[in-house]
Amino acid sequence: MLDRPPNRTVTVPGSKSHTNRALVCAALAFGTSTLTGVLFADDTEAMMQLLSAVGVAIEVDRAEHRVTVTGVDGVVPPHSGVLDARQSGTTSRFALPLLALGQGRYVLDGHEQMRVRPFDDLVDALATLGARVEGATLPMTVFGGGRFSGGAVEIPGSVSSQFLSGLLLSAPYAIEPVHVQITGELVSKPYVDLTLATMESFGVRVDRDGYRRFTVPNHGYGAADLAIEPDASAASYFFAAAAITGGRVRVEGLGRGTIQGDLRFVEILEQMGADVVRSEGATVVRGTGTLRGVDVDMADISDTAQSLAVVAPFADGPVRVTGIGFIRKKETDRIAAVVTELRRLGIDATEDADGFTVYPGFPRPATIETYDDHRMAMSFAVLGLLAPGIEIADPDCVAKTFPDFFTVLDTLRSTDSQEAVSGS
Repeated sequence: MLDRPPNRTVTVPGSKSHTNRALVCAALAFGTSTLTGVLFADDTEAMMQLLSAVGVAIEVDRAEHRVTVTGVDGVVPPHSGVLDARQSGTTSRFALPLLALGQGRYVLDGHEQMRVRPFDDLVDALATLGARVEGATLPMTVFGGGRFSGGAVEIPGSVSSQFLSGLLLSAPYAIEPVHVQITGELVSKPYVDLTLATMESFGVRVDRDGYRRFTVPNHGYGAADLAIEPDASAASYFFAAAAITGGRVRVEGLGRGTIQGDLRFVEILEQMGADVVRSEGATVVRGTGTLRGVDVDMADISDTAQSLAVVAPFADGPVRVTGIGFIRKKETDRIAAVVTELRRLGIDATEDADGFTVYPGFPRPATIETYDDHRMAMSFAVLGLLAPGIEIADPDCVAKTFPDFFTVLDTLRSTDSQEAVSGS
């Protein structure tokens, strides 16, 4: 627990989503790219290991958070072993189209948690483009035939935007331009924006009609030097901490110009009553001691839904989150997990068809199950800043995206070097 409200500038690691997209673009590009501010965590290590296994030259400088990638110019070499995506959804879903550009037979597998996550929509889309994939869940076999054909393809938008992003990232190496039509409503739109922005950094501009149609030209990437942004999803835990403790947290590197949609989490905190200041290069959240209940659609920023779930009990009325039914198929059923663990803490919460509702209350002591989900561990750990007796089972699962999370969280407890309040 905290002795007093925190007043800290927090450093969060590089964005997992930005890192893995940049790694794919750099791997497929012609020439040598340098990525700085790279996240080193299990999800990004999985991507680097897989790309290295298929012949991409990657040099790593962990001390400087820098990676140098010599691309294969769209020609993916053969590989005889099993490629392991570990627990990384982005790695597995981005790798499938990339491997379809290769020559020969590739076997893609991952952690047992990944083996229950669906790939049907992406497999069907690749088949339409002339690629052959056996299986709809891991392990899967890809029979690479060089550049796939291109042309028109449909892909549903309601399950995961990673299917679309994976297809877009490899599409510049199709024989013909790829025209992607989205059926249904696309979820997690800001992640698609991040994909398009990353592709443009490597010289490929995708023509689009909103979030309904995308046309990818059939010319490849050029090498680029790219700075990876701090992770907005990771920052959400610290912004949540400020909101519930009445403290102040500043995160550098995430400001008005961010290309990550998850920074919009602070808009919800502001709606609830927190003070939020956004400059070009930083965002500050200060708790005011008052939080209002809200009804919010988080379809576009679903990775921060668990962060809001631990803020919600401290509001003066119910907090209802909608639009996130698809997160039942993430690392765990995140709706059921959130509600179960809040109830374990004595907080009244209900599962809804496409989200959850949380009612005001104060957490009682409990050990929180994580379900091997890094976001469950990090979000519920924030409650321990205010409530006694909160323990996290399997805290090591945070290594998936934020290995130093608990060290950084502990800086909010420090009273040795509190910063002077300046507001921004």
